[in-house]
Amino acid sequence: MSCKFQGLPPIFVSNNFIMEANNSIARNLVYQRKLKGFTQKDLSDKTNVTVRTIQRIEKGETEPHLQTVKLLATALEIEVDELLPLDNPKEENIQKKWLLLFHSTPFIGFILPLFNIFIPLFLWIHKREDNILYYEHGRKVINFQITVVIAVLISFISLVTIEGVGFFLFISVLPLAVIIMLINLIFVINKNKCFYPFSIPFISKRKAVIRNNEKTVVATLFLLLSFGTTGFSQNIERLDGSLISSDSLSEMVEELMENADVPGMAFTVFNDNNVVYTKAFGYRLKNEKLKLTDSTNIYGASLSKAVFSVIVMKLLEENVIDLDTPLESYLPKKIYEYKPKTRWHDDYSSLENNSLYHKITARMCLAHSSGFPNWRFFEEDQKLRVKQEPGSKFLYSGEGMVYLQVVLEKITGKDFEELAQKIVFKPLNMFDSSYRWQPEFESNFAYGHNEKEQAYQKDKDNEPRAPSTLETTLADYNKFLVAVLQRKILKPESWKEIFNPQIRIKSKRQFGTLSKEDTSENDDIELSYGLGWGMFKTPYGWAVFKEGYGSGFQHHSVLFPDTGKGILMMTNSKNGGSIFKELLEVSIMDVYTPWKWENYIPYNIDLKQ
Repeated sequence: MSCKFQGLPPIFVSNNFIMEANNSIARNLVYQRKLKGFTQKDLSDKTNVTVRTIQRIEKGETEPHLQTVKLLATALEIEVDELLPLDNPKEENIQKKWLLLFHSTPFIGFILPLFNIFIPLFLWIHKREDNILYYEHGRKVINFQITVVIAVLISFISLVTIEGVGFFLFISVLPLAVIIMLINLIFVINKNKCFYPFSIPFISKRKAVIRNNEKTVVATLFLLLSFGTTGFSQNIERLDGSLISSDSLSEMVEELMENADVPGMAFTVFNDNNVVYTKAFGYRLKNEKLKLTDSTNIYGASLSKAVFSVIVMKLLEENVIDLDTPLESYLPKKIYEYKPKTRWHDDYSSLENNSLYHKITARMCLAHSSGFPNWRFFEEDQKLRVKQEPGSKFLYSGEGMVYLQVVLEKITGKDFEELAQKIVFKPLNMFDSSYRWQPEFESNFAYGHNEKEQAYQKDKDNEPRAPSTLETTLADYNKFLVAVLQRKILKPESWKEIFNPQIRIKSKRQFGTLSKEDTSENDDIELSYGLGWGMFKTPYGWAVFKEGYGSGFQHHSVLFPDTGKGILMMTNSKNGGSIFKELLEVSIMDVYTPWKWENYIPYNIDLKQ
């Protein structure tokens, strides 16, 4: 491995050459860092190279020591020569061959429709990280070829709808495209350059995040493939086999949001274990008309608990913990003897004289039968206590999961956010999710709203709590639910345990005064709790659900694993729950969710109990 400037006496290295080499390293470092989704601070944490040094390298202000380059390459999981410009006599020939492939293979599209896009897209995905030339040439070819296909479709429509002009457009598109493609082949052979006019930039320049580029291309290809057969409206299959078009569903969502005063909603439907429909509606901040998007950070509230169940089961697979061993037995001293490290959630001093907490297991914490209340600050004296015999009865409890989290942190010696990133977020490429508020969320986050669509102040809690502090996006949480449907991350037996009913639920409501009253209303669906997820029985197998409430947000997700179907609804409104019942029925024909128990009272119904 030889660097262009390595080993040469300074007298033989011109200032221009050093500047060129530094700029090359700078470009390569920025490209590789962003490719991996790292911030400069992330890279600094992984290498012990200071943020200031990384900034100077990326600006081309300094010539980094080879050892520094090696540290950066190791952290980025690449070879050193992907950062340094190399002396390789074969490199130019190799580049030429790949560039010719990028620019020549689209001609196959004249024989096999859409292969003019698929082949260069395949090449680009596999070669874009190797060299910036491949990235730039590939993206230009793909942009041009998608544009050509769209132009062909438009010219065909004009042929049958616009007399005279339509025929001229139809016969002009392909010959013009062929001429441009041939000219670019010549340019590539002679100068390694290309120019494709009229292209729509579906893939932007490398400063953009690559995963967003891929999303744009895939979405565009999906539209092209569906053209002429669906009229650009995707059909969604519901539980009973009936269909609803995406356009009809979008209209229904918008109408309900307007009628119920819900400022923003992120909405997804799943078919065949994958996303079939996803869309963000309305505003992340109503009074300023700031749009909600699929990349807007949304407070996940208790959707956090579903993710936590996966983290715990992964640690169980690694023999870190057992479901039925009392949590107290994992610690060298009593939980109340530990000095709190957070503002409040790991303070267990009030349990010193409690005779029940030592019975609590991980299974009880995940199934909401630990006996802890939901939160200690709902108690009159705001002190934590066990309110019923652990394992005896359902009592929804965020405190139970926090207790399990604190024990896991002490066992592993790792912060909970670190565990979440390692086990769930990074493997699923959930780059915009965290249990801790991150500075990068500042530019695009949703505010919670009250019943009058007035925004609450954003709570930027920076102490990770497993059951409640998840910040995520529609796109990210979609990835998580797809992973659940496809049984990723965990072994099959772990998923089976998560979705095995642990305790029956007899209460009239999940929360409030009626939660203390028993009923048989939900016996026919065998309403229960598994590990971190609620469950109920339907003609289509067990359904598993998780909701979220708090700070002006209301969310609901329900999956039907045996059918591969499901739904996710995330709203930034206290009114969100008032449209969930109708949306469940309209979108996937879910008439089984216990909406009264959930207190999803429709906005247009005055229900007296």
